[in-house]
Amino acid sequence: MKRDSLIHEFVEYVPKELKDGTIYVSMAYATAMHKCCCGCGNEVVTPLSPTDWELTFDGQSISLDPSIGNWSFPCQSHYWIKRGRVKWDRRWSKKEIEAGRAHDRSAKKEYFDETKRPTAIDKKPSAGRSGEGKSEESFWRKLKKRWF
Repeated sequence: MKRDSLIHEFVEYVPKELKDGTIYVSMAYATAMHKCCCGCGNEVVTPLSPTDWELTFDGQSISLDPSIGNWSFPCQSHYWIKRGRVKWDRRWSKKEIEAGRAHDRSAKKEYFDETKRPTAIDKKPSAGRSGEGKSEESFWRKLKKRWF
């Protein structure tokens, strides 16, 4: 059954069996999951990160940005989740899908390219200042080392 809304549930671990119409959000694992809103039953995983999806919680509902494009599923459904509502969008052509994937790869490469993004660990301490010289490793660098 095609959905026009989702309820959200904040969880630490996503359950093995996902309920239709529920989007599970694990902040501990920076992931949101739900069954495809077209009703096909496929599980949709949306990692939450600066280069994937952004989740907004307004105290009552959630939104995900950008849209959900299930291009690898037979249904190839395409929709937005805005304030708990499913806003259906048109199916993309193969050319649009490939361009979108290329854009995503490029954005990830640029974001994680250490030569373009200096971090606190890359900065050299200034001589003579107290408290300097022990740079903390950045959160994103730690995350990158752990997951990539």
